[in-house]
Amino acid sequence: MTKQDDTQTLAPDALDAITAVAPLAPVSWMSTAWLGNMAAMSSTFAAFMAERIKDDLQTRQALLQCRTLGEVRHVQVAYLQNAIAQYQAETGRLIALTGRLAADLHARPGS
Repeated sequence: MTKQDDTQTLAPDALDAITAVAPLAPVSWMSTAWLGNMAAMSSTFAAFMAERIKDDLQTRQALLQCRTLGEVRHVQVAYLQNAIAQYQAETGRLIALTGRLAADLHARPGS
């Protein structure tokens, strides 16, 4: 039996019932509102990650320029305080976007 024969014997049994009854049922709950909100979430998260990477690189550069352990500690504390503040703000933004997504889906399911 060839590799092609194997896939032909498995696919019809597993998928015929699903594809015959409702080909788009698994994605029928997706709407333009859902797609727009998911795009906003992705964009927000990508911007957040870019900012975090930039801050990480700046912190590494600042650590390389430190001359004393006190300076190192100061850079590390500033880094941690900034990171915590950024993660808290990002969490708030994502919660707001998720709430908007849920509200849009509840208001217009499948539209």
